[in-house]
Amino acid sequence: MNPTIGIALLLTVLQVARGQKVTSLTACLVNQSLRLDCHHENTTTTPIQYEFSLTRDTKKWVLSGSNGVTRPEYSSRTKFLSKYNLKVLYLSNFTTKDEGIYTCELRLSGPNPTVSNKDVSVLRDKLVRCGGISLLIQNTSWLLLLLLSLPLLQAMDFISL
Repeated sequence: MNPTIGIALLLTVLQVARGQKVTSLTACLVNQSLRLDCHHENTTTTPIQYEFSLTRDTKKWVLSGSNGVTRPEYSSRTKFLSKYNLKVLYLSNFTTKDEGIYTCELRLSGPNPTVSNKDVSVLRDKLVRCGGISLLIQNTSWLLLLLLSLPLLQAMDFISL
């Protein structure tokens, strides 16, 4: 086999194998809706199949998924959004009956199918509110850099406090 073809094939397989790894799953409350943010790597052009599910009392309930098979009692309450490396599920009218372990599962089909998932335990009275401050907490590096650079900017007369 031509070495160039072998290397290209190996890179393609490696790209697909790591192209859909779930990196985090977080839950928060927006008004009366549960929001699940499923962050993942996206280094492949292969379509990523997804599934959000709830496990409660040892039963698994599919809330939303690419295969379209969901529980009827949840289908009217869910809204799904997808961006480059983020899958978001909203569950409206969230109550204590919806508490349990939520899972985000991503799958790639093909010659080497892969599956990656993360779980988060959700209790209504322990949920934080979604909002601007949660974005600062999740991505504090730029905020820390800004705070640390204020004395320097002040000394150079770029800003006055």
